[in-house]
Amino acid sequence: MTESIYQFQENFLKQALPFIRFYEDKTVVIKYSGHVMDCIKLNKDFANDIAFLKKSNIMPIIVHGGGPQISTMLNKMGMESKFENGLRITDQKTVEIVEMVLAGSINKKIVSLINQAGTQAIGLCGKDAHMVYAEKLQRNLSDPLSNINEIDLGFVGEIVEINRNLLDLLTKSGIVPVIAPIAPGRDHSTYNINADNFAGAIAGKLNSTRLLFLTNVPGVLDKNGKLLKRLSVKEARALIKDGTISGGMIPKIETSIKAIEGGVKGIAILDGTKSHSILLEMFTESGFGTLLEP
Repeated sequence: MTESIYQFQENFLKQALPFIRFYEDKTVVIKYSGHVMDCIKLNKDFANDIAFLKKSNIMPIIVHGGGPQISTMLNKMGMESKFENGLRITDQKTVEIVEMVLAGSINKKIVSLINQAGTQAIGLCGKDAHMVYAEKLQRNLSDPLSNINEIDLGFVGEIVEINRNLLDLLTKSGIVPVIAPIAPGRDHSTYNINADNFAGAIAGKLNSTRLLFLTNVPGVLDKNGKLLKRLSVKEARALIKDGTISGGMIPKIETSIKAIEGGVKGIAILDGTKSHSILLEMFTESGFGTLLEP
């Protein structure tokens, strides 16, 4: 072991202990983006981080995405991926493939890796034990003539009800829930839910101490491209208004604000393409991404 590695580990452990005590017996929801799942080593590091949290008496709940993987599967089957304002237009055939990829493939791979890392995990989606109900997401778009046209996104939904009993039972039993963002409607339809929104809703329902968004960007950047380490809700809204926060970061921040208003204590947006980013965010004084607080 080189001196630099030894020094890093020593410094990390010194910083980590008080944070481990702070998070003990608390719930942390982690949204694992499909954009950071391509590297086998990173996936194993992620699973080891989850095992570390669990063995530190912290209760992690995973909500995962899988957009790139869904697009790859659709392409293999000769089907086109269509999007509207970042949301996948999902017809009946598409939602069947979305469910297969999310709940049948990605979910089980994550569960397997966490189990291999030495802790117990179980794969779920919103359909299990009536955990989540959704309804069809309605979206309007202004055309150039300022008329309002409703866009039919197909089987894209938004959460309207969460039953936390199953999640409480699993976490109290020491089992890590790994959740695919698929949910049923009261009409028995299957809906594809945006994974960020799904994670935010779960975190809000559980009053989680932290919600972590593992993305493929460092966090929220200022106009000079520098990482903003901390933001209040008020500051985040101002940055959206002046255009500093733009593009795909806007819905992530809006979801974060809604989750904070729902009771989440803090939300971190961080680069999941870096090894052990979860531990560096949670257990060091400097953090690793952008922390959004009330």
